[in-house]
Amino acid sequence: MTRRLLPAAALVAAASLALAGCAGTSSPAASGSDDGKISVVASTNVYGSLAAEVGGDAVEVTSIVTSLAQDPHSYEASARDQLTVSQADLVIENGGGYDSFLDALVEASGSTAPVLTAVEFSHDFPGAEGHDDHASDDGDDHASDDSDGHDHDHDHEGHDHIEGFNEHVWYDPHTIAHLVEDIAHELGELDAAQAETFEANAQALIERINGLETSLETISAAHQGEKIFVTEPVPLYLAAAAGLENATPAAFSEAVEEGQDVPPATLLEAQQILRSGDVRIVIVNAQTGGAETTEITKLADELNISVLEFTELMPDGVDYVGWMQQNIDEISGALAG
Repeated sequence: MTRRLLPAAALVAAASLALAGCAGTSSPAASGSDDGKISVVASTNVYGSLAAEVGGDAVEVTSIVTSLAQDPHSYEASARDQLTVSQADLVIENGGGYDSFLDALVEASGSTAPVLTAVEFSHDFPGAEGHDDHASDDGDDHASDDSDGHDHDHDHEGHDHIEGFNEHVWYDPHTIAHLVEDIAHELGELDAAQAETFEANAQALIERINGLETSLETISAAHQGEKIFVTEPVPLYLAAAAGLENATPAAFSEAVEEGQDVPPATLLEAQQILRSGDVRIVIVNAQTGGAETTEITKLADELNISVLEFTELMPDGVDYVGWMQQNIDEISGALAG
């Protein structure tokens, strides 16, 4: 995918979100743990944050993409990134074509580290099996044995973009809860002496993620079926869990995500949808933009429709749950306004 990143000047207003890396993670230069810690490499700081929270002091986490000025879809990996991956004990990626640079790095480095691919934990992923309940829901043992339908090495499927599948699964707390379970499992395989600690950390994190789902259910109870417009499909999992209906023409969000011009007829359709009075919120991707996105946000402002800005990477100073809760609170506040 190729998309138009906002120019550097347009990101100045988002300076408070500039990402030097999330808490508990290191920069690529710090790759390769020589102090006995498990070396984890994540494609983005979203997944790096999860690994850091589960692994605690026993892991050294490197997140490759951490800046709002970087787009994982089109990120160009460096030789330093390849070295980082070659030294990893565990690799975590999004998959679905979102961060395919990491697949290339794994292959080029000859790494045999297990690779966890987040999209494979989504119920929407083609061929997904298992993961019907969180471990914390039923008390069962970890659900990521070979019988769960997932192969946790870099030969499994799930890397390529799949037409019609929304790969932005980190906006789906339910999917992330299952990924967290597997992170704990893989870390326990790498360091059996601390397996119980990893599992306990994971369960504590999952409980907090369950709180996100409770917040989304509260929104759904009050606003089920209300309509939103998104310039890109990034937040759609979160919106769907909140019971909200996506009113965006598919051709509009697909064109914006691909960095292509929106067809004039589709832009006109989108404007008519906003003018209908049915749309409560417009959500834009703060990291990308274009003429059509500007037109939509301008029209929304004129019509007094709330405009929210979401990002693909995690802002500095918060963890995953804190970030998602902020997004949920913004949706709730906009609907209540």
